[in-house]
Amino acid sequence: YFLPSEGASNIALAMFTFPSLAEYERYRERSKDDPACQAAFRYAEETRCIVSYERSFFRPVFE
Repeated sequence: YFLPSEGASNIALAMFTFPSLAEYERYRERSKDDPACQAAFRYAEETRCIVSYERSFFRPVFE
């Protein structure tokens, strides 16, 4: 996770790498049963620290 050190203070980034979109979707399904992920989701709900959630997909410029 990355928070801004300058500029807009309402944006944070979480960056993950997966070999395929299918593997990412499997990760998302498994995360529902992961205790650490469940705790993070609860924390976000309780504190309202996440106002909106947006996903973007990137690919490397150089393979």
